[in-house]
Amino acid sequence: MGTRMLRRGLPRVAGGDPWPPAGDVEVGDTATAAPVADVATAAPATKAPVADAPTEAPAAEDGFDSLTLAQPAPEPVEGSSAATASPPLNDPQEKSAGGAALRRGLPRTPGGEPWPPADAAPVAAASTVPVASPSAPASDPVRGVERAEGETKRVERAERVETASPVAASGGAALRRGLPRTPGGEPWPPAGTAAVVVVDGFDSHSLAQPVPDASTGSAVEGSSPAAAQPSLNDPADAPASTAVATVDVSTPLPFQQTVFPGATAFERPAPKPEPERIGPFTKAQWAGAVIVCGAALLGAAAMAVLLVRWLLSFGALQDFVATFPGEYHLPEGAPVGFPGWLGWQHFLNVFLMVLIIRSGLRIRTEKRPTAFWTPKNNPKGKVSLTIWFHQSLDILWLLNGIVFVILLFVSGQWMRVIPTSWEVIPNAISAALQYVSLDWPTENGWVNYNSLQQLAYGTTIFIAAPLAAVTGFRMSGMWPKNAEKLSKAYPIEWARAVHFPVMLYFVVFIAIHVFLVFATGALRNLNHMYAAQGSVDPNAYAGNWTGFWFFVASLVVIAAAWVAARPLVLAPIARLFGSVSSR
Repeated sequence: MGTRMLRRGLPRVAGGDPWPPAGDVEVGDTATAAPVADVATAAPATKAPVADAPTEAPAAEDGFDSLTLAQPAPEPVEGSSAATASPPLNDPQEKSAGGAALRRGLPRTPGGEPWPPADAAPVAAASTVPVASPSAPASDPVRGVERAEGETKRVERAERVETASPVAASGGAALRRGLPRTPGGEPWPPAGTAAVVVVDGFDSHSLAQPVPDASTGSAVEGSSPAAAQPSLNDPADAPASTAVATVDVSTPLPFQQTVFPGATAFERPAPKPEPERIGPFTKAQWAGAVIVCGAALLGAAAMAVLLVRWLLSFGALQDFVATFPGEYHLPEGAPVGFPGWLGWQHFLNVFLMVLIIRSGLRIRTEKRPTAFWTPKNNPKGKVSLTIWFHQSLDILWLLNGIVFVILLFVSGQWMRVIPTSWEVIPNAISAALQYVSLDWPTENGWVNYNSLQQLAYGTTIFIAAPLAAVTGFRMSGMWPKNAEKLSKAYPIEWARAVHFPVMLYFVVFIAIHVFLVFATGALRNLNHMYAAQGSVDPNAYAGNWTGFWFFVASLVVIAAAWVAARPLVLAPIARLFGSVSSR
């Protein structure tokens, strides 16, 4: 014998102490007591309500198993087997009168009785009937006990059927009924449907049946378990209540449909194609960037104009502009007007510069060239046809620039583009203020440039152009490969870091230059540059259209060259200087 502390739960009565009462209870010796297993029973109960339940847990010597409280603990009889000493667990007449009734809760229907019914039997943990192996002889108690323990463990693993409703007339546990399957119908499942769980070939009812006599079908005291044990796996020995009601679930419920498939349940729309990108952005993104940046530039320009006009309202700045009007007098002997060769040089410079910018941008965005060019005397010098075109234009532009610079110094035109006095700085500042305030300087370009023009032209001819040539030569295939010291002193990374910003400078210069040509007297200025016509009188050729039509013709030639600059046209020209291939 030993003691064991029971786990305490909720009180049995309102305001009472937790149940069962505190304290230890005596438990029978495990060597002599019958093994305990949980078997679900559903026999009708005739016990008192919950309020009449005992307030103390009955001890083991009172005839109860202290772990169950809902089933009398059987007392084994010396000389008889465990199978014959255990009473039928599902027999309501054998249940002890002191068993505990189920606790009743809320009614299942409005205004009904508390659930479960008062005559419902509790699910009790009853003593398990050890089942002896049929092959173990009665004269071998040790082997019989071992076999019985094995069968007991197998029986304990069987599933239990727990129910709080009265047992059906057929002996199976009645299922809990729920909502009807059709509007206004009976609760589902139908009344009398029994739940049966079949485990290892026998149902749960067979675990609670008394061991029958082999000849009479009833339990006989003192009989051998091996002789009295029925065949658990024989379907013929299973009770009639093992039949389970089947329900046809293939037919959908007759309810009105309230949920419908969406528009994309059966077919999904084809994904939209990826928009074409021009560089890092799509066309719409470029348009948005141009609009936003244009609006920002207009806003900044308007603020700058207002600010400079406000500054020029002060007397000090007015005196500064009067002292330095934006230009200074050229040295004695400086030429007046533009010779004809200067107009041709200007056209060739624009023509080549536009194509150089186009081919340079194509090189930066070209991922897979369509054609390649290989020089005749150097098979290893293969480059793309676009690079060959870009370098060929560079060579022509350099030749044109060399001729232009030579003629500048021979003709004396250099004095118009190279500052000859320090007065160029304040006059350049004055000219910038006049441009920003929209009160532009009124110099005659046929005679002299203003100081800001002089600085811009001198920077473009003698600084930006040489930088573009030197950095382009370093990145080209004409750079000597074996000049290690020279390559180390002038890394190609430096050339790449300078070459592209120089190209951007040319783009900005051309845009501003063309804008001012048209904004400060388009016909007069175009006559100066394209027709070599002008006078010391600034209004002499203000209505002459000759220079304008020369300008239009030059634009047509440049546009045609822009369109023709493609492999189909360039390949025949490139074959004159090398071989052209597609790979």
